[in-house]
Amino acid sequence: MKNTYILLLALFSFIAIQAQVDRTVMPTPGPAPEVNLGTPQSFKLNNGLKVLVVENHKLPRVSIQLSIDNPPILEGNKAGMSSLTGSLLGQGTKTITKEAFNEEIDFLGARLYFSSQGAYAQSLSKYFARMMELMADAAINPKFTQEEFDKEKDKLITGLKSEEKVVSSISSRAQRALAYGKNHPYGEFTTESTVNNVTLVDVEDFYREYFVPANAYLIVIGDVNFDEVKTLTETYFTSWTKAVPPSFSYSQPKNVPNTQINFIDMPNAVQSEITVQNIVNLKMKDDDYIAALLANEILGGGSDSRLYSNLREDKGYTYGAYSSIGNDKYGPSRFRASAEVRNMVTDSSVVEMLKELELITSKPVTDEELKNTKALYAGSFIMALEDPETIARYALNVEKENLPKDFYKTFLEKLEKISKEEVEAAAKKYFNVDNARVIVVGKGSEILSNLQNVQFKGKKLPVLAYSKTADRVETPNYEVTVPEGVSAQSIIEKYVAAVGGKDKLESVKTFAMMAEAEMQGMKLNLNIKKTSNYQLMQDVQMMGNSVSKQVLNGDSGYMVVQGQRKDLGEEEIVTFKGESTPISELQYLKAKSLTLEGMEMVGDKNVYKVTINEKKSAFYDVETGLKLQEVTTNEMQGQQISSITNFEDYKEVSGIMFPFKIIQTVGPQSFEFIVSEIKINDGVSPSDFE
Repeated sequence: MKNTYILLLALFSFIAIQAQVDRTVMPTPGPAPEVNLGTPQSFKLNNGLKVLVVENHKLPRVSIQLSIDNPPILEGNKAGMSSLTGSLLGQGTKTITKEAFNEEIDFLGARLYFSSQGAYAQSLSKYFARMMELMADAAINPKFTQEEFDKEKDKLITGLKSEEKVVSSISSRAQRALAYGKNHPYGEFTTESTVNNVTLVDVEDFYREYFVPANAYLIVIGDVNFDEVKTLTETYFTSWTKAVPPSFSYSQPKNVPNTQINFIDMPNAVQSEITVQNIVNLKMKDDDYIAALLANEILGGGSDSRLYSNLREDKGYTYGAYSSIGNDKYGPSRFRASAEVRNMVTDSSVVEMLKELELITSKPVTDEELKNTKALYAGSFIMALEDPETIARYALNVEKENLPKDFYKTFLEKLEKISKEEVEAAAKKYFNVDNARVIVVGKGSEILSNLQNVQFKGKKLPVLAYSKTADRVETPNYEVTVPEGVSAQSIIEKYVAAVGGKDKLESVKTFAMMAEAEMQGMKLNLNIKKTSNYQLMQDVQMMGNSVSKQVLNGDSGYMVVQGQRKDLGEEEIVTFKGESTPISELQYLKAKSLTLEGMEMVGDKNVYKVTINEKKSAFYDVETGLKLQEVTTNEMQGQQISSITNFEDYKEVSGIMFPFKIIQTVGPQSFEFIVSEIKINDGVSPSDFE
C-alpha cells in the first residue's frame, strides 16, 4: 500500500509540473557568467622591463616567457638579419660555452628557446632560479662567433632553397608582398642574396639596437613565489642596458581599387593555392573587434563554417576551406580566405569563395549561426581559463594592446550582446570583396585559361601575372605548338643522342654513383648502384648511419627505413624495376605508353613534357635534348603527392653525359645532391644487392 501511495504521489507531481511548464517556449537565457580571471602580480625594473607573475602551485613546474614588443622592423637588402640574430641567441654566452650551456639545459630536463623577439623556458620549479640565470645570461651576454654565424647562414639559405618549389611557401610570401608591398616589414622578401649581405657585425648591431628592455615583458607562470621572482629578476635582469629601439617610416598598404586575380605559375603544382585577401585596420580595442571575430568564424573559422560547407561538403573541391582576420596595433593587417583545390576546379572555387564573401557582406547571418558561434566562442573562452598561461596571456594583451582593464572579465557579456546586424556590419567593413586580391598559385598550363574567364557580378575579372618574387610579369602563353614531326619517340631519341648515343648507352652494364647533400647543417650521403639485370641498391646515410635503403634483386627486394626491414610487394617491385636500369631512356624507347603532352617551361627553358606512365612525366630541353626534370605523383592518405627531381650541370663520364647536380623535392623538403663520383661498368658486385 505504501509503495502504491508513493507511486501515485510521484505521478501527480509529474502531471502538476507538466501543467506549469510550456515546453514549446524556449527558456529565457540567463545572464552571461562573470569571469573571475584573477590579476597577475606585476612590477617594473628601471630599465623598462615589465614583469607579470602568475602563481599556480598545482604542479611543480614553471614557465618563463620573454616577449619583446617592438614595432615592425624593415631589414631591406639585409632581410634575414633578424632571423640570424634569433638563431645565434642561446648558443652559449660570454661566460658559458655553447656545449656546456646546452648540456646543462639537457641535464636539468628543461627547455630554452630564443628568437629575435624574445625567449621561452620551461623547467621543474626546483630549477627555476638557475633557469632565470641562464635565460638572463644568454639574453644579456650573448656570444656571437663567426663560426656559428656561418653555420646559421648556411642553414637559412638551405631552407630558402628548399622552399623554392613548395607551392604553399611561394603562396605565403607572395600574399604578404602583394598585400603590403616589398618595401614594408611584413612584405619584404628574405632571399639568398639578402642573407649573403648580412655580416656578423650586422647581427651584433641588430641585437644591440632591438633586443632591448624598453618594450619587453617577462612573464613567469607556475609553482613560484612572487617575492622570489622579484628578487631573481632584479638580480639577473637589472644589468640589461636600458635602450629604446629605433623607429621606421614606410608607406602604408592600400587595397586594390577593384577585385582582381593575381596569378603565379608553379609548373610542379598538383593543386592550386587560392587566397582571397584584403587589408584591414582592426585592433583588439576596437568596438567591433568581437563582431569581426564572429563574422570570420561563421564565414571560415572551422568545419561548420560557410566556406567549408560549400567547397568541401557540398562541392567536394577541397579538403578544407578557411578564413582568418588579423589585428595589429601598429598598423594594417589582413583578412584572408583560402583553400587548396584540384587544378580542374580552380576557377569554380574562386567563384564560390567570392559568392560566400558577397553573401555574408550583404545579408544578415542566421539566428542559428550566431547562436552556435557565440556558444563556440564562450565554450572555448571558459575552457581556456583552466590553463594558468591563459591568465598571463590575457594580462599581457591588456598591457600590449592598451585594452580596458576589464576587457576579459566582461568578454562573455560583450559577446552575448552582439547582434546579427553588428556581425553583418563588421563583415561589410572588413571583408572587402570589391577590393580583394584573389591570389592563385598553381600550374598555369592547366588553370590559366579558365581563370581568364572567371566572372564576378557580371564582369570578367582581370588576371595579372606575377613571378614567384611577386614582381609583375607578362602573362604566360601556354598555347605553344609542338613543331611538326616531333613525337615522344623522337624526343627520347634526341636525348639518347645528346648524352652519348645508343651504342654507347647500351654498353653500360653497371652504374655506380656517390652524391652528397646537406640538411640542417648535417651531411646526407647518397649511394646508388644499378645493373642491366633489374638490380638496384639505393642507400641514404647520415653521419655514417643508413636512414633509408632500397634493394631490388630481380623479382624480389626489400627496403629498410630507420632500421625496420620490409619486403617489397608485387606492385613495388614493378615500380622499382622501372627505376633500376642504368639508362632509363633505353627502356622508354621500347615502351608503348609514352605520350607527348606538349611544351612547358622548366625554369627559363622551353621543354617537351613526355608522360612515361600514369605516375611519371619527364621534361626534355627543346634545344639541347637533355632531361631537365622528372615528376612522379603518388597518392598518400587521399592526397596527391608529387616528387620532383631536377637535373643540372651535365658532365661527361666515359663518353656519356650525366647530371652532377640532382635536386629532389617532396612537399616542403628539398635536397640538393652534388655528385662526387660516377663509375661505369665498375664498382658494382652481386653482394651489393643481397
